[in-house]
Amino acid sequence: MGPATRRRGIQGTLVLTGRGPGARQAGPKQARHDIKPGLAARQAASKLLSATVDRKTSLDGLLDPRGGNPAYTGLNQKDQALVRAILMATLRHLAVIDVILGKLLDRPLPSGARPLKNVMRVAAAQIIYLEVPDHTAVDLAVEQASMDPRNRRFAGLVNAVMRRLIREKKRLVTKIEATTRNAPAWFADRIEVVYTDQARQILDAHGVLPALDITVKSDPQYWADTLSGILLPTGTVRTAAADGPITDLPGFIEGQWWVQDAAASIPAQLFGRIDGIRIADLCAAPGGKTAQLAAAGAQVTAVDLSDRRLLRIAENLARLELEATLVQADCRDWRPGTEFDAVLLDPPCSSTGTVRRHPDVPWTKGPADIEKLAALQKDLLTHAISLVRPGGKIVFSTCSLDPREGEDVVDWFLERNPQLVRKAIDRADWPGLETAVTDRGEIRTTPAMLPNSDPGLAGLDGFFAAVLVKSG
Repeated sequence: MGPATRRRGIQGTLVLTGRGPGARQAGPKQARHDIKPGLAARQAASKLLSATVDRKTSLDGLLDPRGGNPAYTGLNQKDQALVRAILMATLRHLAVIDVILGKLLDRPLPSGARPLKNVMRVAAAQIIYLEVPDHTAVDLAVEQASMDPRNRRFAGLVNAVMRRLIREKKRLVTKIEATTRNAPAWFADRIEVVYTDQARQILDAHGVLPALDITVKSDPQYWADTLSGILLPTGTVRTAAADGPITDLPGFIEGQWWVQDAAASIPAQLFGRIDGIRIADLCAAPGGKTAQLAAAGAQVTAVDLSDRRLLRIAENLARLELEATLVQADCRDWRPGTEFDAVLLDPPCSSTGTVRRHPDVPWTKGPADIEKLAALQKDLLTHAISLVRPGGKIVFSTCSLDPREGEDVVDWFLERNPQLVRKAIDRADWPGLETAVTDRGEIRTTPAMLPNSDPGLAGLDGFFAAVLVKSG
């Protein structure tokens, strides 16, 4: 990470003077200027880690540049990037980090020491997984503990544990990574039940920073060459994750491509030729599939519950010079008064297929969420029948690794709706991804697919997709 370790923290921090109703904030002349460079970023990382793991808050929301947590949005861009890198590394390896810290502590931390534990997790992630000088990570962790009245008495412990980690990390990390399931128990247990032989590969893939996948409007080979990437069987261009802003890459400003995991690009392709046909894209945000359908010539109506997310779709379509009709509505109640030739339904799900890119998911979701979301998916799929004409198609997809949000939903649906039949997907139509087509004629992708000598260029998000046809 290099220069990230020398990024300065917030200057001019406001300090409360006094207590109670009469307390005043220090003015600009009284503001603290002695905060150590990089400390504000570590404080933010620890705070947001607590919000994610302890209070089950989505990391995307906390890091939203428009409405995220003030501890993050108040930082400069370089410190924001550092906070994001620290959190991603910590969450990707949290189960391993916790085992390592347990080995280094003579006795468990007090039950009420969650803030201290998160300070130590953040410091350990920097020492083990980021290119941060060891002394910087230790010094700022000790300073952070010293400044917090709850943790002050443990500052010496933080110093001792982190320095011991520096001395022993090579031996500890190799051993513990090899013997630890790098996920919370509920998630690791479920992956092992469903995927058996692939389970370890999937969990290991979640610990690797994934590549950048993009969908192009045309000429994918040209963009693969231009961006020093490779071309995947889906037509996706995959390149190493960008060091700088994605917006600086060739073709972004010109609207030639958009970011979309290769697996997420599959559902829209299952319709086949769609030039001129009318398609409803339900639960459309973040909009990658809407863009795919529009680029392929369909007349797209994109429906989503969130005004804010629809605005982002509109902004992306404008950049791409693509058109779609955007509708703000609850897809369970939306009645447009006309039938579509096809419907794409990618409903809310647990997102357990996207852990490579969203490592907070296993720590913020649980089995109860999957059951609740599966019920919502059944409601949405049932309503989708009324939106498609006889002979029309429904493509149902979820970015979940759990069959309860995929295969089981389709089985439940078909048992109760004889006017819909499953249209089997042909393996011959997916050269290079034949193993993703199941014996039932559905799509099931996992992070263990598309192996590559470079782990960062391997894998797919976990996706499920099925094609259903409404009888005449």
